[in-house]
Amino acid sequence: MQLEGQVIDIIYKNDINSYTVATFETSEQEETTIVGYLPFVNEGDNLKITGDIVKHPDYGEQFKIATFEKTMPTTPEALEKYLSNGSFKGVGPATAKKIVNTFGKDTINVIKLEPQKLTQIKGISKEKALEITEQFVANWEIWQIVGFLDKFGIGPQSAEGVYKKLGEGALERISENPYILVDVASKVNFEKVDRIAMEMGVEESNYKRIRSGIKYGLEKIGLNGNSCVLYDNLIKYEQDLLRVDINNIEEAIIQMKAKEEIVLEDRPDGKEWVYSKNFYEAEKNIAEKIVGLRNADNVKRIRTLREDLRIIEDNIDIELSEKQREAIESINEHNVCIITGGPGTGKTTIIKAIIELYKKHGMKPVLCAPTGRAAKRMTETTGEDAKTLHRLLELAGMSDDTDNFNTNLLVTPIDGDIIIVDEASMIDMFLMNYLLKAIYKGTKLVLVGDTDQLPSVGPGSILKDIIDSKQVQTITLNQIFRQAAKSKIIVNAHRVNEGENFISGNVKETQIDEENIELLDDFFYINEANQEKIQQTIVSLCKGRLKKFGNYDFFSNIQVITPTKKGKLGTKELNVLLQKELNPEEVDKDEKEFGEIKFREQDRVMQTKNNYNLLWEKDNDRTFRKELGNGIFNGELGIIDRINKEEKTVRVKYNSNN
Repeated sequence: MQLEGQVIDIIYKNDINSYTVATFETSEQEETTIVGYLPFVNEGDNLKITGDIVKHPDYGEQFKIATFEKTMPTTPEALEKYLSNGSFKGVGPATAKKIVNTFGKDTINVIKLEPQKLTQIKGISKEKALEITEQFVANWEIWQIVGFLDKFGIGPQSAEGVYKKLGEGALERISENPYILVDVASKVNFEKVDRIAMEMGVEESNYKRIRSGIKYGLEKIGLNGNSCVLYDNLIKYEQDLLRVDINNIEEAIIQMKAKEEIVLEDRPDGKEWVYSKNFYEAEKNIAEKIVGLRNADNVKRIRTLREDLRIIEDNIDIELSEKQREAIESINEHNVCIITGGPGTGKTTIIKAIIELYKKHGMKPVLCAPTGRAAKRMTETTGEDAKTLHRLLELAGMSDDTDNFNTNLLVTPIDGDIIIVDEASMIDMFLMNYLLKAIYKGTKLVLVGDTDQLPSVGPGSILKDIIDSKQVQTITLNQIFRQAAKSKIIVNAHRVNEGENFISGNVKETQIDEENIELLDDFFYINEANQEKIQQTIVSLCKGRLKKFGNYDFFSNIQVITPTKKGKLGTKELNVLLQKELNPEEVDKDEKEFGEIKFREQDRVMQTKNNYNLLWEKDNDRTFRKELGNGIFNGELGIIDRINKEEKTVRVKYNSNN
């Protein structure tokens, strides 16, 4: 269904996503309520819209917008309203009326092409006339871009972001080189742009096409955790992607190298590696910063360390092993230090001792971790405040795309004498680079983590690479402590790493201590091959079977982990099944479909992508005031508190805003 007319009144507009509720007068002078995403739309704008009539339970019939296009007003009344809707600085209703009365149907052409004529209107100077024209051109270009990008599958919201990045002349730049959209629009992939560009007449051998394909290939490699690729492997990938002669690809690589868009590195083994420039610069900066911190000569050292440790052991009721003492002494003697080891090897005990040690000497420890979950756990185990690296560095302006290395991005310097980073294996190269940028020379850096755990989602295996470089003091913990050794989970984690069979059932054995310890019943292996039965078992465990082991509640204490998305045991099917059983459909629970996923109020959800600009608020228990901030990060868990179908928004209560 299509309507043409004018926006008469904007009833509501969400400033974040531009969701709008407005009164719309059609060309037949009939009024209707329209709802949808309308960025850059003001009262008085003339629109051509498509969509369907929907019935709202409270507000009755509404026209739900699918697509829209801005058109120029034609009647004197419409022209006046358009000029006075706020899009043109300094043009109010009275001035708008004078302009329309003077130029009539030629008003738009005068504004667009002959701004000097506007000076005929009393109160409009030459400068103001030029300003009105500039505003008109910019406004109109935005709308041309919105319409043009629709065929690329880029909606109004993303189109707004494209314009902001490209500025004036954006449409001309896109028409000349459609592949620029791959660089500036995060939700547009190369294949989609390539298909449309070919329809526009771009040749397969076009340099801009091949360049974009190479950049795309390097970014895909980054998404798989790598920072670079073998030259020969890149050539093969690009041949499959671009379907062009190898000479075209090699020539493009040479040009991109000359323009410093990529870096080619020959290594001693005779192999040649290719980096995207941002990846190379990040790696280079990390190496230089680590060496700089390591060699700094103004780091404080504690001279009474051994005596202090004995006092701390008594105060916080711990007993340090020789290996733990060695680790703490290394931290005291070296500016940069890595503590690595599997679960139960005493990493947390070392952190607690370091905190007490430095606080005793009036020095400030700073605790942080790459994810909200890890930061929360760090706070719980140490009793000290820990933040995510994003919040610590205040990286609200950072993009979450693979091309997120910005040498000009400002980070907040860290005020502390020693910085302790837990779960360091999860830090990618970009985040590590920003962290190192924020550390003053003279500040100690301690990286704590387990290289056998999952690496970062982003590019780079930073912790492992630093350890392998042998340029930083590293202490490896391998003794499982008696308390941790009681846990079958911890015992089995180490046995698996060592290539041994895991322990299951009620056994009284351990290879950790000389004497046998009765292991806790915290690890069970259910041998089942039938996928339907596995589904039933998972649901049964989540619904109540685990309660007898500790009154575990699904929404608070249980997490189902699976290595795949598809299939009966993939996240998609399991989430649907668990939702049906644990949070079933109810009359008073609103729902929202997003693609193939149906979200429901009271669903437990996980943030899967960093959103640095999303606004949040939380209650401060001490001041009884609301705190405001921005940024929700990958891995944070929460419960859907409210779904607003009209605004198409979801409100989530996260467990932590660290």
